[in-house]
Formats: sequence, structure tokens, C-alpha cells
Amino acid sequence: MRLTTVLALPLAAMPFAAHGQEAADPSAPIVVTGRGLEETPATPAYDVTVLTREVLTRAASGRIEDVLSSVAGFQQFRRSDSRSSNPSAQGVTLRALGGNATSRSLVLLDGVPMADPFFGYIPLSALAPERLAAVRVTRGGGSGAFGAGAVAGTIELDSAGAGELGLASGEALVDDRGETEVSATLAPRLGRGFAVVSARWDQGDGFWTTPKAQRVAASARARFDSWSAGLRLVAPLSDTIELQARGIGFDDQRTLRFKDGDTASSGQDASLRVVGRGRWQFDALGYVQARDFSNIVISSTSFRKTLDQRRTPSTGLGGKLEVRPPLGDDHVARVGIDYRRASGGLQEEAYSAVTGLVTARRRAGGKNGDLGLFAQDDWTPQFFGGSLVLTGGVRADRWTIRDGYFRERNAAGAATIASTFANRSGWDVSVRGGAVAKLGGGVQLRGAGYTGLRLPTLNELYRPFVVFPVTTRANAALRNERLRGFEGGIDFTPMPALTLSATAFDNRVRNAIANVTIATNVRERRNVAAVHARGIELGAQARLGAFAFDGSLALTDAEVEANGASAALDGKRPAQTPKIAGSATLSWQPATNWRLATTLRRTGRQFEDDLEIDALPATTTLDAFAQVPLTRGFSLVLRGENLTGERIVTRNQAGSIDLGVPRTLWAGIRLGG
Repeated sequence: MRLTTVLALPLAAMPFAAHGQEAADPSAPIVVTGRGLEETPATPAYDVTVLTREVLTRAASGRIEDVLSSVAGFQQFRRSDSRSSNPSAQGVTLRALGGNATSRSLVLLDGVPMADPFFGYIPLSALAPERLAAVRVTRGGGSGAFGAGAVAGTIELDSAGAGELGLASGEALVDDRGETEVSATLAPRLGRGFAVVSARWDQGDGFWTTPKAQRVAASARARFDSWSAGLRLVAPLSDTIELQARGIGFDDQRTLRFKDGDTASSGQDASLRVVGRGRWQFDALGYVQARDFSNIVISSTSFRKTLDQRRTPSTGLGGKLEVRPPLGDDHVARVGIDYRRASGGLQEEAYSAVTGLVTARRRAGGKNGDLGLFAQDDWTPQFFGGSLVLTGGVRADRWTIRDGYFRERNAAGAATIASTFANRSGWDVSVRGGAVAKLGGGVQLRGAGYTGLRLPTLNELYRPFVVFPVTTRANAALRNERLRGFEGGIDFTPMPALTLSATAFDNRVRNAIANVTIATNVRERRNVAAVHARGIELGAQARLGAFAFDGSLALTDAEVEANGASAALDGKRPAQTPKIAGSATLSWQPATNWRLATTLRRTGRQFEDDLEIDALPATTTLDAFAQVPLTRGFSLVLRGENLTGERIVTRNQAGSIDLGVPRTLWAGIRLGG
């Protein structure tokens, strides 16, 4: 699909969708939201958690992954946050489905998939919580209309508009190591629409990720220097149609473990969206992404450069058109089409750890595509008085994996490997269905079943990588992952100020892609028969005057089902997967712009590797946040991360350890709420 076609999708949708719309009341105010279409009636059939702007703006670290960690079961591939991890390890997942650093959860910003087109990781440092109005997390396969890739769930980020942000807002903070965080947003109203201009810059020398006993002269702090900037325009095209345009740019520089072990990621994204809320509702979207990544690997024995992954440029193109035809008060139907295309290539040089000379030059890459057709209907039978909602949907994906290659030349320029991989394509069909019933007395029952699809990324197919001394090989023969799962839950709201929820689930990902050990210090990406996760998710929200409590707990039994060459993994827990994850936040808001909150998190023991040899101990951390009004819209902000100084082990390879964030104290000034 050409870029012009993608960007023309919203414009092509306008005349079709506008036809048949009812005439608007000329006296009614035009409300421009900057959001997509409203949730459908059956959304509560799935295990959904909504994080409000209040939650988003009180994170102790100021980072989106910290906020998302309040949803038990959310995890990155590693425990490190976006200041001290390799960006390519920032894959996010839910429900302990494990795997590798690629995201098994679909992350959307204003409807646009945010995963890197080549790697599948999420650029977390570019997703500033203060720019968001809300986040909706759907665990499991409850997102058939939003595209392939959501085998573990969907995380939908909604940008804040002028109403939430105010004309001007921002903050500036410094921590006890001298690191700084500065952000600013300007959100003027322009006629009946608005604009949002935002920027953020984080920098610092970082903390020691290497334990003191393992440091050498070449060891380095986890230095970071990242910025992001965005422009968003929202304007009405008519009384029922609004236009949303967004552009974002970011750059993230990090140093990991050793001096000169530098990693960088950057990107420029643009999207155009047209949303219609008339009789024929529609959501038309087109986007383009340009991303790049580089990484230098330093030997842990000679401390020389052994690998320079100097460029990994990639491009993502996509679009979506969803239409909701008017079928009466009993039905909310959704039909549509979406498309995603990823292309990219690796450029790297390998060096001798002894001589420091180039030993090989490698190039690898390819193109992946997915065209999806979807239809769904939510039915609210009137003979039940609106207390029962039934939903069913089907999705067909035409996927392609093509133009894959891997080439290697020696130092003299002679070709040593020249592999071209066969093109592949096919159709996969996914279905989902569910029901939610209100029984009275504040009791609501829900249940759902679903299937889903995820294509292997270009990274998994073609790019080998090294986390010294372990080399992980790519595998161009990887098959698609397929989800099959079901869940049931109960929500109990005995009074408006108290909600309790429980969900039991059984999710199985067939052909799950994992990093499989095949020799000493050698792994390869392979499909195992399945990763099977069963568990219980509990939630509690309570309000008592100015006090509030939010808690979340996930208890998961996950295991690998394997045979053949991967039989040694059978029955073992997936790498990086804890059995227990929980979060509890107690907050107090006695008056406007006053906020005090403390968060306790527990993450259970997990394993670094697939063979359950290297363990990462369980961790319990305590964070705190305080906002105290000063004058004229300004507030004092105090934040504390890991206040108990817990030793957080984020990597353990045969005793070589990396650590997560130590006790960190922040102080600064905030303008606006």
C-alpha cells in the first residue's frame, strides 16, 4: 500500500460516512473531543482496567511503564525501566505469556500502533504520561477490531485535549543524583477546535546497574539523554465530523553497563484521523512511522567493542476504516478494514574482542504485511431490560512475509553468507464472543472466549543479537503465533464508592516464539508448541471522602509446552515470567491540586533463561508522590522511587548481574494540575 493511499483513507471515508447522517441541531454546541468512537456496550465483557489522568500524573518515576505497572500482570521483557534498559528489550505483555523482547500486547496511541516496525518494542520514553487523558488496558484477546498483534491484550492510550491540559502546563524536577526532567505543554483553543504542542527532555548520568563487587574500570553508570516533542491538531469539519492530526518526534540515547556501550533509538510518526459521530458513525485513520535503532556491544572480558549495530532503519505504514451502521437501539455493529506494513534492515559490523578489528559486516531485513477484515455486533436484547449484552465478532487476516535476506561479508569484503528467504503468505481467521449480565445488587457477571494472531517481527526473523556472552540467533522459518483463550469474571459494586472484581482466565499461545538455548551461550528464536497461562486477576477500588485505594493482583500459572528440539523446556515457566504480581496504591486528595499517594508493588521470583537456571529474586518496592499547591497554578512536587532501597535484579546470566533503579528522590515545580 502506497503512502498516498494510506493518508487518503480518512478523506475517502468522509463522503461515504456523511451520507445518511441526520441533520444536526444548529443550536446545539459542537463538542470536539480529540478521541475515537465511544466504547461499545460489550466492552465490559472483557477484563478491562481504565487508568485516569489522576493516576497518570502521580507516577513516582514520571514514566508510562511505571503507571502501567499498577495493572497487575503488565510487564516488560526485563524489570528495567526506559532509563536503564536496552530499548529493544521494551516489549510489553500481559498475563505472564512470556516469550522474548517483542510485544505480545498491542499498544495504541490515539488508535495508532506504537510498536517499532522492525523490533516490535514500544518507545516508552516517547509516551509521556502528562500528555494523556486516560489509558484503557484490556487483558486477553478482547480487541479483534484493532488489528493483529493483541495475543496478550491491548493497551489504548488517549491523548489529553485542551480541556484536561489547560492553556499552559509543565513541570521541572531534579533528583538526588542531579538528573533532570523537564516538560511543557501549550494547548490553545483555535476556533471550535484546539492544538496541543508538547515537549519533554530527560537527562542524567544515571545509576550503577552493575553491583559494586562486579564493577571494573570500564563499568559505567546508566547514562540517559532523551527528548520527545509533539504537535496535535483537532478541528471540526462539520457538526458531527472532526479531524485529528498528530506528529511526534523522539530521540533516546543511553549507555548500558560499560563505557562506550551506547544505545540509541529515534523516530518520527505522523497520523491523520477523521471521526464521525452522526447516524453513520465512522473512524478513518492513516499513519506513517520512520524509526531507527543503534547499539554497541562491549565485551565483558576484553572491554572492547565486539559489535556495532550502527543502523536499523525501519518504516511502518498503516490505516484503518471502521464504520458503525445504524441498526437500531438493540445493536451496535462494527465493520471495517485495517492494514499494516513493516519494512526495515539491519546494518552492523562485528569486531574481534582481542584485536579490535572488523571481522564481519552484516546486512539483514525484509517486509511484513497484514490486511484485516473485521465485523462485530453487540446485541442488547430489550426483553432483558438492557441488563444483558451479547457480543460476537470475526476477523480475517491476509498476512505476508517477504523479501527476507541475511548477508555477511568478511573483513576483506568477500561474501561468506548470502541467504534469501522464500516469500510466505496466508489467511488466518480469528473469532471472539462474550456476554455481560447485570444481576442487580451491584453484581455483574461477564465471560468471553477468543482467538488471535501475531506475526513474527523482522527482528525475530532476521536479526541475531548479543547480550555478552550469550548470542541469540534469528530464525527466518518462524511461524505465526496463535492465541486461544477464555475467561470469566464478576464485578461487585455494593455502593458507588466500592468496586471489587475477579477474573479467571485460561490463555494458550500456540507456536509461541521464545529464545531457546541450543548450546552453551547460544540461543535461537524458535516456535515452541505453546505457552499456556492460567490464573486469577483481582482488583479493588474504594473511595472514602478524600481517601482512595486502588489494588490489583495477578496470580498466574504459566508453562511452556514443548517437544522435539525444544523438549527440555516442557513444563518450565517462560523466561522473565513471575507467578505473582501485585500493586496497591493509597492516596489522599484533601483539596484541588493536593495529592498524596504511596504505592506498594510486589513482583515474584522469575528466571532469566528458558531452562530455569538463573533466577531473579522477588522484589517489593515502595514509591511515593506528593503535590502541594503554592500559588497561581504552581505546585510543589515531591516523588520517591524505591524508598526502601530494594535490590532489584534485572538480569542474571551465570552470576553476571544488572540492577534496577535504587532509592531515588525527586523535587520540582508543576504548572497546572
